[in-house]
Amino acid sequence: MIALVTAALAPGIALLSYFYLRNEYESRTFTQVLRAFIIGALLVFPIMVLQYALEAESIFEAEWLHAFVGVAGLEEFFKWFLLYFAIYRFVLFQSRYDGIIYGVALSLGFASAENVMYLMALGIDSAIGRAFLPVSSHALFGVVMGYYMGCAKKSDPNNFKLWISLSLVVPIILHGVYDLILLTIHENVMFIIVPFMFFLWWFALSRTKKANEKMA
Repeated sequence: MIALVTAALAPGIALLSYFYLRNEYESRTFTQVLRAFIIGALLVFPIMVLQYALEAESIFEAEWLHAFVGVAGLEEFFKWFLLYFAIYRFVLFQSRYDGIIYGVALSLGFASAENVMYLMALGIDSAIGRAFLPVSSHALFGVVMGYYMGCAKKSDPNNFKLWISLSLVVPIILHGVYDLILLTIHENVMFIIVPFMFFLWWFALSRTKKANEKMA
């Protein structure tokens, strides 16, 4: 059991450490980041119950609806909601990168708790595959969400609505495409999902670079 929990949490902790250490400026306390991680972890349980209820009622039968609304829409909306109302409105952002740290922490809290539950059901043999796909993808969606929220906090107030909208819409689109690939492509899926993951990493890392640039 200890080995399973360790295997489930290790990818999330490693990714959070990576993005935390990429920050080039003095930033937030560890306690605040841990708080965001715990908030994300607690979010798993109501989301999974809601998704189970929707699947049981066959609300989203079409695969694209299931991908973009039943999974991506629900998960990214609630992560966005908590990031905005529990963190953004009450925590001082010293730079745009702070948004990325909090977004990644919350998303990885969600992904890590979800990973524990999946490994308990599927076994530790699936740990490597889940580390490279679901856990890392959640981290990258969190980077994107946090970047745009950081822009909303530190950029021209006149563009607030644009940045806040992008912080929700872009992660939903990316997450929806990711899930749609896994739902609809059953043969040679790795030839599609691996290039998409490279794109996600490139897109997310380009946001981290921009976030670390001093604003004019």
